Amino acid sequence: MASKGWRNNIPAIAFRIYFIIIILQVPLFRITCRSGVCTTPLEVTSSQLVASEVFPIAAVKTLLYPGALTRSLISDMTIPKWDNLLNIYNLTDVKNASAAADLQRLEVLAGSYFCVAGSFVGLLNPGRMTVFGTLLVVWGLVKEGIFGKPVNTHPATAVYVYPTMLIALICALSSIKYNAKRAAARSSAARPIAKPLERSSKSKLK
Repeated sequence: MASKGWRNNIPAIAFRIYFIIIILQVPLFRITCRSGVCTTPLEVTSSQLVASEVFPIAAVKTLLYPGALTRSLISDMTIPKWDNLLNIYNLTDVKNASAAADLQRLEVLAGSYFCVAGSFVGLLNPGRMTVFGTLLVVWGLVKEGIFGKPVNTHPATAVYVYPTMLIALICALSSIKYNAKRAAARSSAARPIAKPLERSSKSKLK
């Protein structure tokens, strides 16, 4: 019984791991973006949000700060300053940067949006948004690796996929089982059970 309960908790645990990977900005890939080189879906999303001015700068900083804090503590045991976050992620002049790099990788861009949004929406109701976003990112990276477009021969900015990408994909795929089981339970509980009334049927025969 204990092992069965632990297996039932695997989807929820997988989603929590996925959320930590996204919010703490664990490197999953390396691509060129508006801010220079992005290694996480949150970096790709943040560069777009700052450039398009869709979200307030304070909201973008709030998304970036947990990852910046973790990186600073690991690297040199310092705490990053709130006012210096845009400089840390090279987002100060991102509005004037060319959008060509992002337009050439629309799958990675759209997938990053879904990864970030799905990780927060999933805190309330785990769904398939994280899976869709992760698969989009993987497909964009694989497509570029197969077709070699856009062409980039510089080793420091060439597309690279970290092994952690596989962990994120496994966690995203595992987390949807949790939502599927809850949906099945709700549908079975809400399904009415109709039983014929014996008295009414006998009265009709008379």
